[in-house]
Amino acid sequence: MTYQQKTKETDNSVVEFIESVESTKKREDAYKLVDIFTETTGYEAKMWGPSIIGFGSYHYKYESGHEGVAPLVGFSPRKAKISLYFAPGDTKRQELLNNFGKHTTGKGCVYINKVADIDIAVLQTLINQSVQFLQETYPNS
Repeated sequence: MTYQQKTKETDNSVVEFIESVESTKKREDAYKLVDIFTETTGYEAKMWGPSIIGFGSYHYKYESGHEGVAPLVGFSPRKAKISLYFAPGDTKRQELLNNFGKHTTGKGCVYINKVADIDIAVLQTLINQSVQFLQETYPNS
């Protein structure tokens, strides 16, 4: 049985998704983040699965044989917090997060309450670092 990836790029509208977010503040932040991520990466915002806004993509393959395609970076305006997705395994991320502003971290995510809590310049560095790390780690994407 082959593993079916749950989070795939879709043709769903990013704007429609953002407009479906209940909180006005989260919607405003989502539009700000789309601008920041687009400007920083040069990639267009695309929906990945039902709730992730991703930028660019890369093909990964693990030693276990598991492989798939994922966005280089992205975010999701969730109910509780905004999830920011950066490269898994990037060792320089923690150092950058020290000056990021108010956030918490999970396995592969960085969570923020609102864009006003964070340093945009550090966010741009995190995005660039993530994209560079993934393009070096998976050069044939």
